[in-house]
Amino acid sequence: MAQLQFGVIGHKGRMGQALEAAIADAGHALCVGIDDGGSIAHHAAQCDVLVDFSAPQALGANLGAAQAAGKPIVVGTTGLEEPHFVMLAEAARAVPVLQSGNFSAGVTLLAHLVKEAAARLGDDWDIEVLEMHHRMKVDAPSGTAKLLGEAAARGRGIALADNMESGRHGMTGARAAGAIGFATLRGGTVAGEHSVIFAGAEERLVLAHSAENRMIFARGAVRAAEWLTGKPAGRYTMNDVLGLQA
Repeated sequence: MAQLQFGVIGHKGRMGQALEAAIADAGHALCVGIDDGGSIAHHAAQCDVLVDFSAPQALGANLGAAQAAGKPIVVGTTGLEEPHFVMLAEAARAVPVLQSGNFSAGVTLLAHLVKEAAARLGDDWDIEVLEMHHRMKVDAPSGTAKLLGEAAARGRGIALADNMESGRHGMTGARAAGAIGFATLRGGTVAGEHSVIFAGAEERLVLAHSAENRMIFARGAVRAAEWLTGKPAGRYTMNDVLGLQA
């Protein structure tokens, strides 16, 4: 496809640096890199697409800049809460918005398989999401773990917020029926390890993904940006990029 001009928000971070390499590898160019509280508002019009891997508190301003310039935006910022998802939905009325907790093609397919397994296995199968990341990661559970938990909840036809169990400690009592449990590990330089365990009576099914380098996420984000460019205003996910049913 034609060369795209990328505006990268969070350019000096680990993902920002990986993105710069992935953008060049794909034959595109860096229009501008924004960091340390800098504003994308004055530069957005010069770019073809914006990619945000910054911080949750900057999301509103970044979405506003995308809307003002009429540019598509890919959001990979982690640690988002419900108010942020409201912002994303509002911005998607004006411009194309693609947000994901993980841009790996493998993880996107894994979430699809998790949903299918959860839909087909009975409620007597317990679901646990286990994740491990490097020692510097600041949010827990990871955005990917939440993405996988949401996939399991959709398969069960339940709301994750009402059935999420995490941070067990001490005398917690028996596991709640129908709960989706989360366990978080941190250490070393692990790029990302995720497993979804379906535990039934005398058998277990484990669906897992290992990330060996964060470049897989950067390449996925560039692929998402390429796909998003030229799309009408709306809310999109990596399922759309891969042609999978949500």
